[in-house]
Amino acid sequence: MVTSNSAWETIIGLEIHAQLSTDTKIFCACSTQTGCEPNANTCPVCLGLPGALPVLNTRAVELAARAALALGLKINERSVFARKNYFYPDLPKGYQISQYDEPFSEHGELTIMTATRDEAGHARDWQPKRIGITRLHLEEDAGKNMHEPQGSAATGDDNNYSYVDLNRAGTPLAEIVTEPDFRSSWEAYDYVNHVRRALQWVDASDADMEKGNLRCEANVSVRRKGATEFGTKVELKNLNSVRFMQRAIDYEVERHIKLIEAGGRIVQQTLLWDERTNTTRPMRSKEEAHDYRYFPEPDLQPLIVSPEFIEATRHAMPELPDARRDRFMRDYELSFNDASQLTAELALADYYERAARSSNNPRAAANWVRGDLARELETRNLNIAQSPVSAEHLAALITAIDTNRINGKQAKDVLPLMMTGGVTVDEIIKSRGLEQVSDTGEIERIIIETIAANPKQFEQYKAGKEALFGFFVGAVIKQSQGKANPKLVNEMLRAKLAE
Repeated sequence: MVTSNSAWETIIGLEIHAQLSTDTKIFCACSTQTGCEPNANTCPVCLGLPGALPVLNTRAVELAARAALALGLKINERSVFARKNYFYPDLPKGYQISQYDEPFSEHGELTIMTATRDEAGHARDWQPKRIGITRLHLEEDAGKNMHEPQGSAATGDDNNYSYVDLNRAGTPLAEIVTEPDFRSSWEAYDYVNHVRRALQWVDASDADMEKGNLRCEANVSVRRKGATEFGTKVELKNLNSVRFMQRAIDYEVERHIKLIEAGGRIVQQTLLWDERTNTTRPMRSKEEAHDYRYFPEPDLQPLIVSPEFIEATRHAMPELPDARRDRFMRDYELSFNDASQLTAELALADYYERAARSSNNPRAAANWVRGDLARELETRNLNIAQSPVSAEHLAALITAIDTNRINGKQAKDVLPLMMTGGVTVDEIIKSRGLEQVSDTGEIERIIIETIAANPKQFEQYKAGKEALFGFFVGAVIKQSQGKANPKLVNEMLRAKLAE
């Protein structure tokens, strides 16, 4: 019988490979554009032809510095590139230019917010957790292999064929390695999402896992509670979804516990996650670092960055997402959940803040941005940066409600009209005749006419049937063709009925 997982402790360390958002590759001038013909974006340098020498892309260094500072890492003024010798069928040189014992940045600590989850994955009880980041170093990406099954219709024979596309080979990568500080798959899940947001926020990487420009690897082991020695780990490779990563970790944790309790032994190896079967499968036995035979790259000088460069990079960065979330909570009195949602991406945070300041109603701006505007954008398959309604125009809609020009219900009808673009709140209100009637004399006239037209209901109300108050409110609003200010109607009608 398998012991409850509460008797075991999970140990997880993560490696994230993020493609940096450069126009050209890290050591040559070939384009990093995706979607091109296979092997179109190649040259003697990224093809590893004899005599071709690498030249470091300055922009890759700038973006790596932004990423390192966003993740709380110390940037080393001197770092060294190394050759990582390994058989890469999709790296023509037969080695990868990376960094090893003198990385670009190291010794960071990041505080993330992580939550416990129910069986459906719904988050609750958010708590801060500190994660140690060992290093962020620069390296080049490999190409991409494609394999046809045996007997492929494309070839017309029974042989197996593999193809290689080297367009991606040489794309600059930032490899981010953590300490083994995670104790659950959901902590790892929250960390990867945090890093993705940070990289996107500072424009270091698109960090889009679906497009393959951010990939994750997890080192997973278990040990009994109270033990100090680490168990044998496995590496989960090329995880292209945070949800797949979370499921793969949970699967491996359960497999480890069952195997150990049955008297078996964990084999150190690299595994792939198969989302079709929700299981892992072996990729290769795991090599140790010395198997890669690292040595300094003879064709590249050590990378030297000045303190002035580091400080200038720090100064040019936007306010980081966690700091902005905390400021939204403090300055705009938002809840943690609301502030977190509104700082999920930089464009959204910028949009909300402009709307909050322009309307002078931060609470209403948060509700509209997270609610009606989000639904309208989703219906049209647009993101916040593509919104036809500017933050200032949304603020004008909120102000129209606050000044009683229109009511909330009318505003919900106005927003879809604004989504067509090029039309303002004022133009819609005037063209549709939506402006509320706040003239007390006009409202009083309608109230008197409404009471006179419903003598039976009036007598019943006076006899104590309070529920009829709603009937009179509705009748007055209807008589005004929906234009009467509801707040004034309620106040004046109650006073009139009390006479």
